[in-house]
Amino acid sequence: MMIQDSPAFGGQAYWANAAGICQPLVGQLTPLANSPLRLYRFLTHVEDILLTVQEDEQRLQLLCPLVQRLLADSPWLAWPDLVPDPVLGWGVQTLYDEPFYPLTVQRVAWSPGAKSPIHNHGAWGIVAMLDGQEQNTFWQDSPAAAIPPQLEPGVTLTLSPGDILGLMPETIHHVEALSPHPTLSFNIYGETNYDQRWEFDPLNGTASLF
Repeated sequence: MMIQDSPAFGGQAYWANAAGICQPLVGQLTPLANSPLRLYRFLTHVEDILLTVQEDEQRLQLLCPLVQRLLADSPWLAWPDLVPDPVLGWGVQTLYDEPFYPLTVQRVAWSPGAKSPIHNHGAWGIVAMLDGQEQNTFWQDSPAAAIPPQLEPGVTLTLSPGDILGLMPETIHHVEALSPHPTLSFNIYGETNYDQRWEFDPLNGTASLF
């Protein structure tokens, strides 16, 4: 795909499917009032979508434009006040996480050069870049027969401020912060299936619950 050769996508929306194939996401904008979309109203719209739409791909098509509208109306989300942990290399600010409700909303900051493990999320997810650049590398099953199955890196996608990425529960990726200053993103995740959320070690062909 052409995606892997392009360094960044200003203001673009993408989604990565279960096979680690990344492609442009065609959003379906829900009609909204002209007044600014506040976080509490955003959460209400998200709940309406989750109650009426069951397929994760269609949910992403509806939720990504909603996230873009929220970020356009809420510049406070991009304030550089979240500092990554100097040991872990990342920091998380939870904006919404209600017990017994399948939704988590966060801001996430990564230190320059920090890398995540290779993992999936076990839930649909959306990452919207607010500041800095973040490179996603998607991993796929190797075409060579192997037991256990082997992973190999696929396409890479660099997100810049304004870009948004939808992830399926099975999508396998790892993230690297490219900017000389901490990156900042707005992340939203559905209900996590912890029995299907994995961290992968492709060198040893192993996976452990994450």
